[in-house]
Amino acid sequence: MSELDNSPRPAATPADTAPGRPFLSVRDLRIHFETDDGLVRSVDGVSFDLERGRTLGVVGESGSGKSVTSLGIMGLHRSSRARISGEIHLDGEELIGADPDRVRRLRGSRMAMIFQDPLSAMHPYFTVGAQIVEAYRVHHDTDRKTARTRAVELLDRVGIPQPDRRVDDYPHQFSGGMRQRAMIAMALVNNPELLIADEPTTALDVTVQAQILDLIRDLQQEFGSAVIIITHDLGVVAELADDILVMYAGRCVERGPAEQVFHAPQHPYTWGLLGSMPRIDREQTDRLIPVRGTPPSLINVPSGCAFHPRCPYADLPEGGITRTERPELRLVPAGSRAEGEDGGPHWSACHLSPEDRGRIWTEEIAPKL
Repeated sequence: MSELDNSPRPAATPADTAPGRPFLSVRDLRIHFETDDGLVRSVDGVSFDLERGRTLGVVGESGSGKSVTSLGIMGLHRSSRARISGEIHLDGEELIGADPDRVRRLRGSRMAMIFQDPLSAMHPYFTVGAQIVEAYRVHHDTDRKTARTRAVELLDRVGIPQPDRRVDDYPHQFSGGMRQRAMIAMALVNNPELLIADEPTTALDVTVQAQILDLIRDLQQEFGSAVIIITHDLGVVAELADDILVMYAGRCVERGPAEQVFHAPQHPYTWGLLGSMPRIDREQTDRLIPVRGTPPSLINVPSGCAFHPRCPYADLPEGGITRTERPELRLVPAGSRAEGEDGGPHWSACHLSPEDRGRIWTEEIAPKL
């Protein structure tokens, strides 16, 4: 583990106040990469907790740090030039400072990941069944026949027809939806307690997307796993997530129960994401409102609030504070929460006052969604 800098750390985060010990606990995670152009701050102080049986949706535009966070949890940055600090506890066991062999034993057994592109994640020269068999035998002292039976069982469980025959097919012989199902089977072959799904429905048609989401939900209920689903599509997390973490420029800008984040969001970036999402539950009379501008460079992150160059409300706080001072996550006051909704604390990193946020959401944003 490398020291990154001597900048002050926030005094408290949502994770610091969670009662009891969650299954997965991430504290002030920072993952930076040295490049010829400068230091890339891909993840810059992210904290959250996740309990067994619950689903956390991590959302944000491409380049916000979602996938880098997940790869950090899985210990897949160790061979790169990443500089990692902070804490990651899996059922109380610290992972960042752990022996690489120990993390490797945990990966695939107690924690597993569904990668965004199964065609590139799976080896083209080996059959799907051989790869699932290998994933199983690495963590179990068993013969190949038993492992093959387990592979066929999992392929059948994830809905692949004729699994006893398709187990001998190669990845390129599967359709996109079938490859994603095979990737899920490989991830679940050892009954992991933590499952990370990185954009599991990208490039799939809507009917297959729905099937994959239903499959993840059913398997979570069956195995009681903690699930992290990473996506830029708020419609996906609306289907699955109990809690939502919104990332921007490597940091968490909002976190809370899904009902709160959808019904009373507290950050202008979250408003922008919601405004960019089409609605099918009612007639859409106006054009979608995209978030203006582009995500910032993670080498030259804007000073103050990283979102201020794109925020239409950056000039409301007095003294230009949005351009000079970086906002920390603060607990949303009870009066700003959605009426009748609960489920846990709601946090936001925004210089706008709770009154201004409530007024803008009620009068300007919500009527257009």
